[in-house]
Parts: sequence; structure tokens; C-alpha cells
Amino acid sequence: QVQLAESGGGLVQAGDSLRLSCVASGRSFNTLKMGWFRQAPGREREFVGAISWRGDSTRYADYVKGRFTISRDNGKTSVYLQMNSLKPDDTAVYLCAADKNSYNTILYSAPQHYEYWGQGTQVTVSS
Repeated sequence: QVQLAESGGGLVQAGDSLRLSCVASGRSFNTLKMGWFRQAPGREREFVGAISWRGDSTRYADYVKGRFTISRDNGKTSVYLQMNSLKPDDTAVYLCAADKNSYNTILYSAPQHYEYWGQGTQVTVSS
């Protein structure tokens, strides 16, 4: 089992930055591929980005590419989402997720590939 806890959300203005954190416990963190997703009211959960076990590979959704950056610190069992140039459309609950499968190096964008989820942290961007 893996427990995930996000933090760092809040209310900001368009153009501002936020850094989200996700702390993991319960399993060797450096064996987990990690992802960030978001979900706005009335919308499906959507992929934001993912990072490999060692942090040497990342993948981003087109709508955040160039603005958001994912990183991880395996020593602190944490993954981060640095969000710059925030837009009102970025308003959502942001969730981190863990993919425990180690049979490939694919960074999946579909939520069904992630077995563990945090509760999420709210990000609200005002115009």
C-alpha cells in the first residue's frame, strides 16, 4: 500500500505561481512512477504530467507544457509540481498518483494505470 498526501494549493491570481507537494509513505518510493492529475467540477479527471522513478524522464499534457514542471526527491519520498503563469482554466483539485508497475518505463497519461491516489489539494486561479 501507498499513502499519498498533497499540499500547497491555494487561491492565486492569474499569472502567479504555486508549488504543490506530494509526500508518499508505505512503499519504496523510488520504485514508483508518479503522476499529477487535476479535476474541475463537472469535468473528468485529466492528466497534468508524470515523472519516472529516478526523475530523469518527464511527460506533460500539452496545456501545461512550458508552464508546469514536475520534479521528485526520492530521499524525501516527495514529488512536486511547480506551476507558473497560472490561468483561470487551471482551477481544479490537483491529485498526485502512483504507478507501482515496474515492467516498463512508460509514463502513462490515463488514470487507470495509477493504483494509488491522494485526496487532492484545491488550486483556484482568479482572473
